[in-house]
Amino acid sequence: MTRYGTMFGPNITFLGVDECDVNSPETYADADVVIVGAPFDGGTSYRSGARFGPKAMRETCYSEHDGSRPSMAMRVDGLKDLRVYDMGDVEMFSGDAAKSCASLEKVIETIAASGAIPLVLGGDHTVTWPNVTGVARGADMWGRIGVIHFDAHADTGDIQFGSLIGHGQPMRLLLESGAVRGDRFIQVGLRGYWPPPETLDWMATQGMRAYEMTEITHRGLKECIDEAISIALTDCDAIYLSVDIDVVDPGSAPGTGTPEPGGLSSRDLLDTVRRMAYELPIVGVDVVEVSPPYDHADITAILGNRVVLEVLSGMARRRKDARDGTTWNPGQPLLDGR
Repeated sequence: MTRYGTMFGPNITFLGVDECDVNSPETYADADVVIVGAPFDGGTSYRSGARFGPKAMRETCYSEHDGSRPSMAMRVDGLKDLRVYDMGDVEMFSGDAAKSCASLEKVIETIAASGAIPLVLGGDHTVTWPNVTGVARGADMWGRIGVIHFDAHADTGDIQFGSLIGHGQPMRLLLESGAVRGDRFIQVGLRGYWPPPETLDWMATQGMRAYEMTEITHRGLKECIDEAISIALTDCDAIYLSVDIDVVDPGSAPGTGTPEPGGLSSRDLLDTVRRMAYELPIVGVDVVEVSPPYDHADITAILGNRVVLEVLSGMARRRKDARDGTTWNPGQPLLDGR
């Protein structure tokens, strides 16, 4: 569990936050959030390149890397009002998926056991399996974590290419291990032509709830998210939030491994993850499947970066309002010069 720095490119932290060493608890003893890079794309089934996602999300911004980003909407600074550290990347070799996932799980378990929230920059979606497993063990919440999963794909497949470890299988692995309950596993944004009917049947037997894009369009995103939050929180202690960037329409997020037309807008995703971070007891987060080789003008990397910032801002405002006895109003005007 050595701190490796960043595996690719310059050794930088997320927008300039302080670094820490996961092997030295004193370096993050006061942490609210620890950012972890998971540069793994050995589980991809189509276009690789997500190993470069952590680097891109850390560095992509037009402002200074000064460890500060005040949110106009939330009236907080998620990088300042929370104590956020970046431990660098876990060393993950794409040629050995089992070893790489085991290394990541140990790091996430260590961070969760310290009381901090791990926020993981992927990497392909394979990493959610060790991420949630590590949180469930470290936070002593085995079977007590609800998962809200944003994705175009269900990721509940069985053996593919002769392996059970891949970005099409992490959710099946989590449910079969008992780390999370199927009836507290919510998926948002599914669409397209995978998985096949037999996999959907398996998901139904697990009690999973999936909001396919046609349902979201018909009922409205807010109504679906209201319902998803209610389901995920029932008889659970905390929520893990997993965001595959391909939940967004590829017109707004082209840099991803398995693009699927007809997804959420960037605005929809940012508003929704912000709301969830504000309303829910978040115990872990990952943002995955940003693949810079297929990006252009850093569109997808910037979106991934902003998903992280919206989550941090929501967490910071949740803490502020709990302390001050106030409530955030998303319709509040920024300025009113009347």
